[in-house]
Amino acid sequence: MIDLIAKWTTVIFGLFFICTGLLMLINPEKANQILRKAGSTHFINYAEITIRMIPAVALILSADISKYPDIFKLLGWFMLLTSLVLYFVPRQLHHNFSVKAANILKPLYFQFLAPFAFVIGTIIIYSVI
Repeated sequence: MIDLIAKWTTVIFGLFFICTGLLMLINPEKANQILRKAGSTHFINYAEITIRMIPAVALILSADISKYPDIFKLLGWFMLLTSLVLYFVPRQLHHNFSVKAANILKPLYFQFLAPFAFVIGTIIIYSVI
């Protein structure tokens, strides 16, 4: 049962990547605004980190049924461990990093990166189905 939940959570994570790619392609200004808000309030900061841990655990748990188990485990553990670190990093530092990244990433860059999000999402879904 847990394998099934992990599998479908991983599929939803892949769909999230694809939808994010669509947003980056169609409305890069909105994607930039969203990036700029990361860590901006306590609620956004801790909700973002906690929600990020769900697909991280799903990647770890679905690794054995995936086509790329080592990559899934590595990515899942990386996401999980960095999420745990972010719980202890001051929120303002996280937010400042997001704002600095948003200042660097111009809308054209988001559009350039969008196809990579499509590919990553597709590979994630393909790997577990």
